[in-house]
Amino acid sequence: MIDHAHDLASVQEATERLLTAAARLDNAAVTEPSRLPGWTRGHILAHLARNADALVNVLQGRPMYESATARDTDIERDAPRPLDLQLADLRASGARFQETGTAPADWSRTVELRNGVTDSAARVPFRRWIEVELHHVDLGIGYELEDLPAEFTEREIGFLAERFAGHRDVPPTGLRTGDGRIRTTTGGGARGGPVEVEGTAADLLGWLAGRRDGSGLAVKGGALPSLPPL
Repeated sequence: MIDHAHDLASVQEATERLLTAAARLDNAAVTEPSRLPGWTRGHILAHLARNADALVNVLQGRPMYESATARDTDIERDAPRPLDLQLADLRASGARFQETGTAPADWSRTVELRNGVTDSAARVPFRRWIEVELHHVDLGIGYELEDLPAEFTEREIGFLAERFAGHRDVPPTGLRTGDGRIRTTTGGGARGGPVEVEGTAADLLGWLAGRRDGSGLAVKGGALPSLPPL
């Protein structure tokens, strides 16, 4: 069962952690490339602020974004801002998300996100937690996949494995850590396999989330599957 209140508290902790780390930057560092191709650190900070407002829209029954074009335009508009404005916007938008998340609501209802994707309202806080944690890593300022909370890493591996389950281009694939703490399966739509992929939790998450190439993983039963874009 999803505990949305717990996840809201985790989002708040992750946001404060990111804000504290980003506050050590300067205006020049905000304009430098992030780990995401084509995006500066300013793009990531702007995206995180606008994503918080977009998820408020979702929880309040409005379209997540006015359009894909509007989403991209807003990020490009806000990316060049100086650090103080970036941080103030991220803090304020995060507070709006928390306020919306703590309002009385039917958390069992189905909500619509981008591109027709639907989910339980109760999972929206976890989706926001994903955005904050992974994009903190994407900033490239010393926070790595190994630094993510263990609970988050385990749940995100499961979430991504579920997302790729049955995908027509991914063979049946077992995922596990060497200590046996994480064991799950994904894929199953493509011929071949089953493939067994083993590694650290950070390496498994990095591969599933498109943050690492999988070179740190051990593979049995075939080649490391090529995962489709998220």
